[in-house]
Amino acid sequence: MADRNVLGGELAECGSDPVTGYYRTGGCMATPEDLGNHSICTVMTEDFLRHQQEVGNDLVTARPEWMFPGLRPGDRWCVVALRWWQSYEAGVAAPVVLAATHERALEVVPLEILRQFAVDVPDDASSLA
Repeated sequence: MADRNVLGGELAECGSDPVTGYYRTGGCMATPEDLGNHSICTVMTEDFLRHQQEVGNDLVTARPEWMFPGLRPGDRWCVVALRWWQSYEAGVAAPVVLAATHERALEVVPLEILRQFAVDVPDDASSLA
């Protein structure tokens, strides 16, 4: 059975430049092996990245040993649902691509809240800085 998104449809790709996902496939496939639940497809913003650094989750610095390129505003990335919730509670949640957000995100974040941050990503994502 195919992975499903939070809307009940087939899970769309989150990002391929940089390649995201727990398995670095481009998708937020949150299998039971992914204990962190990297299920929410987000569009990075400066505020979100700064907040995550402040709470000890450095998403900016490249970590080649984890095939992690380091992120910048406008990048799409599968984030841990609890980390996204943490930023939501701080008032700096990143935009969410619902079609590319795995249904496991609903274990942590209600759909109504995810919908509040839903975004279609423009071709030029620099406006999200």
